[in-house]
Amino acid sequence: MQQVSQLTLDEKIGQLVLVGADHWTGDDHTQTLIEKYKVSGFVLFKRNIQDQSQALKLVNDLKQANSSNKIPLIMSIDEEGGKVTRLPDSYLGLPNNSVIGRVNNEIFAYEFGKRLADKVKSIGLNVNYAPVLDINSNPQNPIIGVRAYGNTPNLVSQLGLQTMRGIQSEGVVSVVKHFPGHGDTYIDSHVGLPVVDHDIQRLKKFEFVPFINAINNGADAVMVSHILISKIDAKNPASLSKPVITDLLRKDLNFQGVIVSDDLTMAAITSQHEIGDAAVMAIQAGTDLVMVCHEYDNQTRVLHSLKRAVENGEITTEQLNHSVARVLKMKDKYNMQNSPTTSVSVETMNQSIQDLLTKYLK
Repeated sequence: MQQVSQLTLDEKIGQLVLVGADHWTGDDHTQTLIEKYKVSGFVLFKRNIQDQSQALKLVNDLKQANSSNKIPLIMSIDEEGGKVTRLPDSYLGLPNNSVIGRVNNEIFAYEFGKRLADKVKSIGLNVNYAPVLDINSNPQNPIIGVRAYGNTPNLVSQLGLQTMRGIQSEGVVSVVKHFPGHGDTYIDSHVGLPVVDHDIQRLKKFEFVPFINAINNGADAVMVSHILISKIDAKNPASLSKPVITDLLRKDLNFQGVIVSDDLTMAAITSQHEIGDAAVMAIQAGTDLVMVCHEYDNQTRVLHSLKRAVENGEITTEQLNHSVARVLKMKDKYNMQNSPTTSVSVETMNQSIQDLLTKYLK
């Protein structure tokens, strides 16, 4: 594995940042983000994907642009199945997690995870932001709903763990989300800041249970959400909170893997903070990778702010090195490479999905 001590400051800063791309092809912005800023990787959205061949070319072009860098790119996507899918219409859809919850079969959940990973890999991606480990305990929740396996910690724990394992088994990183639990909220964090008023005893017995199970069974990465856990940190959302990220997730729950922020361009953050300041707060709180999915100006502002914060001691060299080491360890474990991905048959993949659904959704 590339030793952290051999990296320049710019290379280290870049490893802390995941960015979105604007178009179906690489452009001057993606080139600069790779060559000048040495970003850790990219997050793809519908706006980046027309069909398999175009998406595969985009991913391979980004990898090619990165070939002069020492460290390979994370190439990632939100591919949960059901209503949250970014892949082209030529791909057969998978059901929402709520359907898996109703079937309540661990083998189905595991095989579902494998199919998710196969879809993601087919366009050259190596990280998937799934499964959702939130518990659907609030019927008024505007953002989780059918994305959850169900409304009990046990069900979500068992099925979420198997989906995670299925994704991992295909050589794709599974990023479990949205810690500390987005299930009992009334607001979508894309448009505002949700508040959860439960105390730590309730959280440990309920919201945390699926995450604890995943952590104890080999989770590589956890996404932290923009929700205010008022009894733990009344001031900062979880994604910017040291009591939540370092004290709870890292120390109490003993999570040693990569901690990823949800997208910092969401209104829960931008309505309260300048985005560069928010990124610094997230890293100070214990986050390893900050996600900046929209707008090149946001992305460069974050990169400059992080560099300034390290140079003036707001982010310690020790903390920077620890985060970079965790990111590099994950990239190494999953054998991420700059080499191009070759095309696979969508028809074969679709048949595999159809066979699975026919077996369990009679």
